[in-house]
Amino acid sequence: MRILLVDDEADLVDAIARGLRRNGYAVDTALDGDEALAKATWTPYDLICLDITMPGLDGFEVCRSLRQNPPEGVAPRILMLTARDTVEERIRGLDVGADDYLVKPFAFDELAARVRSLLRRDPGRTGAVLEVGTLRLDTATHGVTRADRNMDLTAKEFALLRYFMSRPGEVVSQEDLLDHVWDEHADPFTNTVRVTVGTLRRKLSVEGETSLIETIVGSGYRLTDGGAGS
Repeated sequence: MRILLVDDEADLVDAIARGLRRNGYAVDTALDGDEALAKATWTPYDLICLDITMPGLDGFEVCRSLRQNPPEGVAPRILMLTARDTVEERIRGLDVGADDYLVKPFAFDELAARVRSLLRRDPGRTGAVLEVGTLRLDTATHGVTRADRNMDLTAKEFALLRYFMSRPGEVVSQEDLLDHVWDEHADPFTNTVRVTVGTLRRKLSVEGETSLIETIVGSGYRLTDGGAGS
């Protein structure tokens, strides 16, 4: 899942971004409202963590603009991060379209929990635990098993698998994966997607097990359930 983190406090942005990346998310950052709106207009973010008080456009204006003119017709989920803790400010944030509101200072663990909760608000797509056949992924503990066999995945492999498991049976293009699993620093002209898919495929299937990730030539990749009893 790809997140845009917006705050004018550069040190705070760096710290939160590091934590979210350790949790397997692709994270882009912006230090003001104008930069945030420009990035959100061109990139299909799954979630935006948005400060309110910033130079240029404030968080309310960014949120309102994204709700009125959602990129590609799909509005991202928005978590507002702010030191403003009055009831009136929280109501205003929710009224302009925020999905949730977190008051500073906050513990990173609470932010991470709210991010997981917001990303579950897509019926049929995501949940605390994802299951496809005998493959099971827990978004909270980062545990992954296949038929009770534990797997040790890197943060990027975990993020890639989570995206596949939120779309079982669907053909997912390389462009989709770059948009949702990699951040703005990824080079679309390298073979990073192919290599990461390859290492994940090998970890998911040991000798004798059916491969779960199919390559659809000219289109992308598809996660299957491996057939009954695989």
